[in-house]
Amino acid sequence: MSRFSADTRLSAAQVSFALNPTRAWFRHATAIFCGALLAPLALADEHAGHNEELSPTVITAIAPSSPLTIVTNPKDPRQPVPASDGGDYLKTIPGFALVRNGGTNGDPVLRGMFGSRLNILTNGGMMLGACPGRMDAPTSYISPETYDKLTVIKGPQTVLWGPGASAGTILFDREPENFGELGTRVNASLLAGSNGRFDKVVDAAAGGPLGYVRVIGNTAHSDDYRDGNNDTVPSRYDKWNGDVAVGWTPDADTLLELTAGKGDGEARYAGRGMDGSQFKRESLGLRFEKSNIGEVLDKIEAQIYYNYADHVMDNYTLRTPSGTGMMAGPMASNVDRRTLGARIKGTWRWADVQLISGLDAQTNEHRQRSGMGVDTYKDVPFTKDADFHNYGVFSELTWFATDSDRLVSGARLDRASAKDFRQTTGSGMMTRPNPTADDTRADTLPSGFVRYEHDLADSPTTLYAGLGHTQRFPDYWELFSPNSGPAGSVNAFDSIKPEKTTQLDFGLQYRTAELEAWASGYVGQMRDYILFNYTPGMMGMTSQAQNIDARIMGGELGTAYKLTDNWKADATLAYAWGKNSSDGNALPQMPPLDARFGLTYSEDNWSAGALWRVVAAQDRIDRNKGNVVGKDFDKTAGFGVFSLNGAYRINKHWKVSSGVDNLFGKAYAEHLNLAGNAGFGYPANDPQAIKEPGRTLWTKIDMSF
Repeated sequence: MSRFSADTRLSAAQVSFALNPTRAWFRHATAIFCGALLAPLALADEHAGHNEELSPTVITAIAPSSPLTIVTNPKDPRQPVPASDGGDYLKTIPGFALVRNGGTNGDPVLRGMFGSRLNILTNGGMMLGACPGRMDAPTSYISPETYDKLTVIKGPQTVLWGPGASAGTILFDREPENFGELGTRVNASLLAGSNGRFDKVVDAAAGGPLGYVRVIGNTAHSDDYRDGNNDTVPSRYDKWNGDVAVGWTPDADTLLELTAGKGDGEARYAGRGMDGSQFKRESLGLRFEKSNIGEVLDKIEAQIYYNYADHVMDNYTLRTPSGTGMMAGPMASNVDRRTLGARIKGTWRWADVQLISGLDAQTNEHRQRSGMGVDTYKDVPFTKDADFHNYGVFSELTWFATDSDRLVSGARLDRASAKDFRQTTGSGMMTRPNPTADDTRADTLPSGFVRYEHDLADSPTTLYAGLGHTQRFPDYWELFSPNSGPAGSVNAFDSIKPEKTTQLDFGLQYRTAELEAWASGYVGQMRDYILFNYTPGMMGMTSQAQNIDARIMGGELGTAYKLTDNWKADATLAYAWGKNSSDGNALPQMPPLDARFGLTYSEDNWSAGALWRVVAAQDRIDRNKGNVVGKDFDKTAGFGVFSLNGAYRINKHWKVSSGVDNLFGKAYAEHLNLAGNAGFGYPANDPQAIKEPGRTLWTKIDMSF
């Protein structure tokens, strides 16, 4: 029997439209705007307009562009069904997994590491979510198809993009426009698929030698999906984003760009006690770049950014309150976060040395309010509970020792602080004075790495090895979300120590016209790893944050072989392992072994492909331990999923791609999900994994002029 009826689904949609008329108006306005753009251009001659051609194939694997670095175009379609947000896109890259919520807004995990161990930046700025349980992870606010470039740097192997980053750095960037003469371009896409999936994107720019204007808009919608057992999983969502960039380019070496954007959305969750009924985003940015300055000083880059997240969680907009238990009646929580940051860096070049050095700073403020009853929270003033500051200085040096040898090194020093503004902790009968009210804690944290790269003389192979160390200040979720800190401590804010990671990364890359192969491995020691321990109680699940020591290791393998001019085969393998060396148990929330095999046939204007994903069982768990979002609640079985895709390029302006994911309707669940939280449709005494979508069909139309 379905866990959510069609009648209830319709009612929730009607309520959503009534409560959010502006959001609905924007969706329809964007659709009309896309249609207005597409209608006349559909009649245009194929030799007219912009010369940019669309990608002819659907991608199933990405090879590193350099040691530990992956660069790709997030506009390229990937299987499974094109991503609804940044986390959805990242999970298609070997080494990544996702803490699953249902249809959207999962939390990305790289090599088993989660949260602020990943630095996630958009256009050089950091968008921090506000939910204490990371319902609005940073990638929730990212629509990948509206960006031009995605860069992933694995491990603590860069110091340029902020503190922490023990697991890796993720950069979603929009490139500046370059018009040699007055002109325009338009890129747009429409996506339709099973479960009511319907996405629209338009990306248009106009400009000339002296500057440009770029406008980007997108909407995304999906209904609740059905899993492989044909049960309905609460997972519907609606999202929209709008961004504009205005650039001034007085000469080929100078750029001044102002950006602004807004967005909002709502999402129903299977594994949480509340849904996200608001995901408001406001973004502002200003950047300056000057290149080819002199013989030694090559480039100066400076930017300032502002990001604001205003997030509402409730149990009445997208569902009906349970009527029993702690959440019997309607209730809501509203949290927001303002982040202001700046960075300046310079690039110096000598004959065989490149130096990038600079300063960065960030401050963010977190507030909250809540209320019992429908929308009563709106009459309650916000209360600030936390304030964070970070100031850093960094340098990264590359020495081109010979034509085949490079030594890359970096160092960083950060001063991080946090202030606790909470006057009380707990709620209801459990409310008590906060022993760290108005206290400030601060740490000075060093980080650095060194990496050696060598190109073999008689083979198109690059070998590399790098040793990195980073110290990470505890984030908001680790200091303010837990109910308690380590045993005997006042609370988590007072007692949780910064996390210290030392990691060795190594690997190789091989590339010829017919064959690409790569392998990357890592071994790490983590001191004061921040672990969450969950304990059932009379008032529900309570969480305790503690510091432990841990060991981690794993890696990724990949190969892509061109069998003939038309046939290409590829395969990837990713594995992550962790151990809590303080008590000898497995490190929780580690994704299992994940293998993917792809086969593609392509002609000049069409392609067809198949993807087989095989995931092993995960029996290395530590029950009721995990991170701020997920915990190990049981072992999980392995699974295999088979998918097909195809693409046809009508001409250089138009392309149609289509696919069917989970062709055989497999009923399966990922190891990382929120089942243990006993959310909507999952009773507290019967936790079960959130099943993934069953057979899913989709078709996408891309246009470029």
